[in-house]
Amino acid sequence: MGCARWLVGLCFLSLNVISVYGSVVEGSVFINGKTAIGRIDDDFICGTMDWWPPEKCDYGTCSWGNTSMLNLDLNNNIFLNAVKAFSPLKIRLGGTLQDKVIYATEDSKQACVQFGKNTSEMFGFTQGCLPMQRWDELNEFFKKAGAKIIFGLNALAGRSVHPDGPSEGVWDSTNAESLISYTVKKNYTIHGWELGNELCGSGVGTRVAAAQYVIDTMVLQNIVQKIYTGVEPKPLIIAPGGFYDENWFKEYVDKTKNSLDVLSRHIYNLGPGVDEHLVEKILDPSVLDNEVSKFSSVENLIKNSGTSAVAWVGEAGGAYNSGHNLVTNAFVFSFWYLDQLGMASVHDTKTYCRQTLIGGNYGLLNSATFVPNPDYYSALLWHKLMGRNVLSSNFSGTKKIRTYAHCAKQSKGITLLLINLDNSTTVHANVMLNKTSVLRYQRKSQSTEIVELPQAAAGGNSREEYHLTAKDGDLHSQTMLLNGKILSVNSQGDIPPLLPSIVNSREAIVVDPLSIVFVHMPDVILPACS
Repeated sequence: MGCARWLVGLCFLSLNVISVYGSVVEGSVFINGKTAIGRIDDDFICGTMDWWPPEKCDYGTCSWGNTSMLNLDLNNNIFLNAVKAFSPLKIRLGGTLQDKVIYATEDSKQACVQFGKNTSEMFGFTQGCLPMQRWDELNEFFKKAGAKIIFGLNALAGRSVHPDGPSEGVWDSTNAESLISYTVKKNYTIHGWELGNELCGSGVGTRVAAAQYVIDTMVLQNIVQKIYTGVEPKPLIIAPGGFYDENWFKEYVDKTKNSLDVLSRHIYNLGPGVDEHLVEKILDPSVLDNEVSKFSSVENLIKNSGTSAVAWVGEAGGAYNSGHNLVTNAFVFSFWYLDQLGMASVHDTKTYCRQTLIGGNYGLLNSATFVPNPDYYSALLWHKLMGRNVLSSNFSGTKKIRTYAHCAKQSKGITLLLINLDNSTTVHANVMLNKTSVLRYQRKSQSTEIVELPQAAAGGNSREEYHLTAKDGDLHSQTMLLNGKILSVNSQGDIPPLLPSIVNSREAIVVDPLSIVFVHMPDVILPACS
């Protein structure tokens, strides 16, 4: 018996926090269960792979090692299992150097020379090359792992490039078209082709005017339509893959209504990786909330433009220039990451690509050992528990509690995500209806009033809880605990099962200080989830 039978016209669910003298914050989170406010892709979670060679260094630290898509060990079993665990994981191939890459197809007239460090060059490196043998190896791995691939194309080809200024001329699509043709001939499946990296607005390194980018996007769409004749579904056309500039994006979206499938943008809202105050920023609700206006602006732009394109976050590493060791690859970063996933979902962003899957100091996987960092498990739990329909939720009583709610994924009920940014306050939360009545299992009722229900029989009145904490309470730890147990791969490189604690639904949800809790409540059936 689901609660839909006795909710009748009631569409509001709330969590009321019980006051315990000095130890628990008082407040409520209200969830509107009438309609979904957003809808994410089933494969919402995405990770990136980059081009950076081992010589890429920031602030005196070289954190990339052999994680470039050109030299990454594709035979590592942990890596294969980590990708397969998502079934599927979107992987976006791109990054800063993608606009300096040539593709060594049979039609290419340029020598295939790899990136070389040169401080006089834009981005500090010379032009690089993707050999087709390596493209074959990558696609073989992606097929084996069940990944869905987004490939970022070189959008500066053919232009007169002016570092730190506007690049001029039209995009020379010849080499890109040759790569796409080769890919189709080899029967490789590509989920989307993305044009350019961080060339919109004021750009990074250089920039391209919106009017010209519109023309180039149409060229890419025509190429894809031609080469993929008779193939369905066709790959997505994705752009511009850069930082949000409202005027640039508006002009671009208004003129690409029929040629663009995904409007992608990047997020590094915490500043440089060298910042010594990153932890304070991550745990500061006002800092986290600074990104809300951009999510909202993109959402409104799409709604008001008449475009059929959807919003993606195509790259987000939080702190730019490779992140910060033992911060952006440690437990503390899950507070930022999961809050970003929740925030993106609320604003109808369909996919969120984390910089990186592996590489730098912000990888979901350790760059040297491939062992999952804490955020990997946060991403995997989200993927397994948070369904496509997003529910409106808000918390009153403290700014240190972040909460998000979705219809459950591939199961009944809802899933709540509770994030406690407070370092000393424990939250005890009870699920409430109509702000006053504790959620129990139902008696038959024909009215909209909610009555307290009797204690459920064994096995029928329970929920699943996943409590995430840092090992030894150390926010800089790269070891995550799930319900008090260490998460780690075994000697065969298998990803550990993510098992919940089964809790009687009449008991309060306990959210410890500086912890994260996913709560799956299978018996809460709301109209938005039916």
